[in-house]
Amino acid sequence: MHRVRVVRILLCASLLIHNLAAQPPTGDGKVDAAERQRVLHAVIADVKQFYFDRKIALIAADALLAHQRAGDYDQVTDGQAFANLLTRHLSDASRDVHFTIEYTRNVFPDFSQPPPPEEMARYRTEMERVNCTFEKVEIRLDNVGYVKLNSFPDIDACQSKADSAMRAVNHADALIFDLRDNRGGDGKMAVFLASYLFDHPEFMFSPRDPITEQAWTRSPVAGSLLADKPVYILTSSRTYSAAEQFSYDLKMLKRATLIGETTGGASHSGVLHNLDDHFAIGIPEHRPVNPFSEKDWAITGIEPNVKVRAADALTTAQKLADERMQAIKDTREPANSRK
Repeated sequence: MHRVRVVRILLCASLLIHNLAAQPPTGDGKVDAAERQRVLHAVIADVKQFYFDRKIALIAADALLAHQRAGDYDQVTDGQAFANLLTRHLSDASRDVHFTIEYTRNVFPDFSQPPPPEEMARYRTEMERVNCTFEKVEIRLDNVGYVKLNSFPDIDACQSKADSAMRAVNHADALIFDLRDNRGGDGKMAVFLASYLFDHPEFMFSPRDPITEQAWTRSPVAGSLLADKPVYILTSSRTYSAAEQFSYDLKMLKRATLIGETTGGASHSGVLHNLDDHFAIGIPEHRPVNPFSEKDWAITGIEPNVKVRAADALTTAQKLADERMQAIKDTREPANSRK
């Protein structure tokens, strides 16, 4: 069984689909009866082979065949609509919202193969050009650190950039992570950045991965002064995938205050399997163990602690940080000094 993670040039399924959709399409977006039949039976075969619960896999497969017999797919000629319908039927039958059928009018890469060296070389070159998507790292008014990060890049390519960013805000009295334009990426980078925010190891839940040593933060990080500083995370409806993992875990650990809009609710099955050139399926291959809640962010997204328009999130976070730091200062001052 291939268990190759989607570590291609954009590093996660949601970014890959977004990138392919932005390219000039090579297909007409239509599916005929033969392709619907081929894709449907490939979906059933993969669900039976890879889904972690054999009993539920058989139930889901039977449900898809029942829909086929009822003619529910006969009039669907749009590829994206067919993918959406299959996803809904799979999720309804299995009661697992982590299934996803992906579609592109272009051609998917072969997900069973690791990316070729030249592709990773291009990725590293691009990450160097865009500073590993750390768009802005600065100290704002009242010594508030600000990190605007637009993806969670591959840890092997960008660990030194990430460390430099965190060192640049190390002396801040509060910290804002701006993830409003973050479409996700490498969960290992999310764990790496979170390591600076604790004085002891903490578990970072990811529904994509089984529980391993890599799921724990490497806290404390030598020299980090951020473990006791207030943290704010800015979110929008465009916040996806690993950005949702970072936001969700820090919210559930009560380590950060989320400000902005409900996140996008990206599916996160973690492993994609090709069905044909234009269709792929994401299948949960292990039973996720969530220590925080029965539900995570798939489909529904993450509700912020403070709900405001994404455009107003930074101003709100700065105001809350100022108020929090003043409150901390007041508690530390001797009573007679405030008379």
